[in-house]
Amino acid sequence: MTTKKNKNSASVLITILVILNLFVPIFFMWFIWPSIQCNIIESWKPIIYIYPTEDMDVSIKLSHPEDLTTTYPKYNYEWKVRALTDGTLIDENNKKYYALYWESQSNGKNSIKEDGFIVKGEDVSEFLEEKLEILGLNYKESNEFIMYWLPRLENNKYNYIRFQTMEEIDNNMGLDINPKPDTLIRVRMEYKKLDKKINVKEQKLDKVERQGYTVVEWGGTNIN
Repeated sequence: MTTKKNKNSASVLITILVILNLFVPIFFMWFIWPSIQCNIIESWKPIIYIYPTEDMDVSIKLSHPEDLTTTYPKYNYEWKVRALTDGTLIDENNKKYYALYWESQSNGKNSIKEDGFIVKGEDVSEFLEEKLEILGLNYKESNEFIMYWLPRLENNKYNYIRFQTMEEIDNNMGLDINPKPDTLIRVRMEYKKLDKKINVKEQKLDKVERQGYTVVEWGGTNIN
């Protein structure tokens, strides 16, 4: 009799384990994982250009290296390069680059703010050309920005687009640049695909003028 009860208990336990094995992953994927994803901020394609007025050694440290997912050239506590006046960067192994690249993931949540721009997908190219010039990018930097982001934006009916403030950008990933540049330009676009227009206050952008030794960075993030 005891043996029969033990067998029944074992069968019940096995059944429960099978059910848990089937439904726990489903529950996680449908209910837990989306909330985790919504609290992750991804920085896509931040790329850094350095334009000194004379050839010089430059080091750059990122404030949250623990959040980095990809870097090129490889980031190891800092980047150290010889920066030439034409924008060429030479590392300690004498390899040449035109820019420094990083991406990251960090905990947090971004959302639609009270200001920004609502842009039709078909109008994105013209919109970005205009705004990026105001923000201080030259034609080459602007072209690269648009080439990267256009496939994510132009096929959407509408896009909410906003350019983060320097304070917001620094909070996500600060730059410690030595020697300190005369002009530092950091452009970080956040966007969200929209099926219809929403009302937001138009963001005010201040015209940026380059002076002297200049460092430029651009990147972006999607609003989940």
